[in-house]
Amino acid sequence: MSATEDLRVAFHDYRRPMATAGVYTLTVQHQLDGHDRLRDASLPATTQRFEIRAVRFVLDPSSVHAHYPAEGASGDFSRTLAHITLNRSILPWERLLKARALHEQAPAAAVPQQAPWLALMVFRAGELPDDPEGLGRTTTRTVAELRNSGDGILGPDLGPIDDGVAASRCQSIDVPAELFTALVPREEELHYLAHVRDVATRPQVRDDGERLTEGQYAVLAANRLPSQTGAHTAHLVSLEGFHGRLAPGQLPENVRSVRLCVLHSWTFTHDPAGTRDPAALLDNLMAPGRPPGARENLALRLRPDNQVAARSTTDAEQYTRRRLELGYAPLPYRLLSGETTYGWYRGPFVPVIAPATRDFARDTPKTTADHALIYEPEHGLFDVSYAAAWTLGRTLALSDPDYSEEMTRARRELANTAATQMALAADPALAAADPGDLNGRTMRELAAPGFATRLLDALARPLTPHEQTAAPARRARLTQSAARAALAAPSRVAALEAVAERHARTLPAWLDELALLRRVPFTYLVPHPAMLPPESIRFFRVDPHWIEALLAGARDVGVHTSLDAEVDTALTAGIDRRRADSSRPEAGLLIRSELVTAWPVFDILATAAGESVGELRRDHLAPDTLLLLLDALPDEVVIREPGQGIHFGIDGNKTDDGEERDDNEDISFLSLRQHRTGADPGLGYSLGRDYPADKKLLTRHLRSPDGDGPDVLALRGDRGLVPALAAALDPDLRDLAPGEFALQLVNAPIEQRLTLDAAPGQETAR
Repeated sequence: MSATEDLRVAFHDYRRPMATAGVYTLTVQHQLDGHDRLRDASLPATTQRFEIRAVRFVLDPSSVHAHYPAEGASGDFSRTLAHITLNRSILPWERLLKARALHEQAPAAAVPQQAPWLALMVFRAGELPDDPEGLGRTTTRTVAELRNSGDGILGPDLGPIDDGVAASRCQSIDVPAELFTALVPREEELHYLAHVRDVATRPQVRDDGERLTEGQYAVLAANRLPSQTGAHTAHLVSLEGFHGRLAPGQLPENVRSVRLCVLHSWTFTHDPAGTRDPAALLDNLMAPGRPPGARENLALRLRPDNQVAARSTTDAEQYTRRRLELGYAPLPYRLLSGETTYGWYRGPFVPVIAPATRDFARDTPKTTADHALIYEPEHGLFDVSYAAAWTLGRTLALSDPDYSEEMTRARRELANTAATQMALAADPALAAADPGDLNGRTMRELAAPGFATRLLDALARPLTPHEQTAAPARRARLTQSAARAALAAPSRVAALEAVAERHARTLPAWLDELALLRRVPFTYLVPHPAMLPPESIRFFRVDPHWIEALLAGARDVGVHTSLDAEVDTALTAGIDRRRADSSRPEAGLLIRSELVTAWPVFDILATAAGESVGELRRDHLAPDTLLLLLDALPDEVVIREPGQGIHFGIDGNKTDDGEERDDNEDISFLSLRQHRTGADPGLGYSLGRDYPADKKLLTRHLRSPDGDGPDVLALRGDRGLVPALAAALDPDLRDLAPGEFALQLVNAPIEQRLTLDAAPGQETAR
């Protein structure tokens, strides 16, 4: 139904198994025709029993992909039907409402006609005796206690079950009989409240590198609108064993309560003024950047307090404002002399284009961070940003024993190889030899023709007296500068880089992770809490020099001698050759909001000039904080509810003129969508008309027309919404398939679109 290429959602009526869960008996008999001698012979029949197992009393929490409203959400849900999305798309149809006897074989027509055995029921606080406050409480009982509930309590008719299953535990609720009949979907309505959602979306990187891929999900929707302000609980319940008990008048007269098995529960609050409604949260996040010229309000920087500015001189105020606009934060700083002052610090996330500085990637190894300090003589202050990054890189490297051990070993091997090559450079016979071919040269000499004969002749000759032995020629020693200059020969450089590449096994991957700012504490990324206050979104550029200073601090571990520094270039080149050919982050965004808690995984689509911008990292730095790193600066970012979480609802929160509706006035309708393929407009597009024309849908299609009962939609019968909606789409249409009905009730994903400045001004001063 989606009109965009990055999100495609298809609705299917069901995904039913060829055989539902249960115990089956397979009997094979032989019949021989046309053979007189065997016609009366009795061949033994073969019988085989097998069981198809499926979820029944307990549902693994990992099977729940999402639910809406979110756990703990508070907002205006008066026109929303709660729903739950399950990872296993076949789950709602794996069992039957009527429990099958242990040896009973299902008729062939049962599969295409079966209704879902699960239903989502919404209860208001105070309606369930065991949960008067609406906290989602359930009672743990055995399966035997679930089915044999006692006088006045009706449990499910589950048929024969094993003793082990009867002794197992499950969660359950007792629902007053009158409330059960008022809320539970009728058997003929269950079809419309379940469907399969096939989601195809553009690949995206999620937390820890997981990639979002296509998938099918089962969706179960409730039939109740939470119209009264207060806490509500959604229970995913099993209706297995309640066949023939879902319509009015079908419960025995002595039944006071109905006991249901609960597979999943969550709570939310209907409050028209609530702030945890995801739509309201997303709207509040973008509000600071909406006024004309206010886009800079979404930049990651501190904003000066007017009271502080009023106590400052004009020059000091302008200087401070300039620093804060560039993304700096003042931090305490102690000088080498022991005096305490303050310095400026800026992390890798900056609101402007960072100026060029020293090339930390090609810098010679250092043992202190003083080389990365930037002094501002006009005000006598230090910029400690790059020095802090270098120190942090060194600290992270030393705190990882595997990394520091491997780096130290690689440097020792390089130093030994370099010392050997300098010694060989002083030997005239070996000075011109290829250092990487010395072993091969020795082997060739041993294998040369006549070597064995010469060796035997030399061993057979008499030994020369010591006093007649000529003194060996004295080898001239190279100066230190000449020896190290010999290391610059291309053959020796290649040999050193080969040694570095051979001993740096895990170092490249470790540095790649660090380049994406993994392991970096949050206070280094956002140095002041006011930069990212609660309920805020901030966009930023990435300072590549800060990242290079961080990597330089990690690479400089293990430098103890001047020879280590001399061969560091070879080590860096050897490591870089094995590092992944991945892009460095250029930009990104931070979100700190209850929205992240409500939607742990949602779509963030970034584009530049219409082309997708690649995600390099997406991580939850905290339950309510999300970090996204991109490989290019986008000019548009779309934040959208995930396709798997598209929810059901009825339009009508506002009147035609955009004003908020009166609580006593029924303004409710559905914007009709094209439900036929190949028609104009296309499938899923608006038909440009609403149902009903008078926009009083709830007046027409609630089970309780007087409004005294709960706001439960009537899907079939005299007040049925489904046949009326079908006739509104096509006068000749009498019914809708579950997927078609879902298409009409589905609300489009909540979405916010941000247009960003593609080329902000170049930074001209620190």
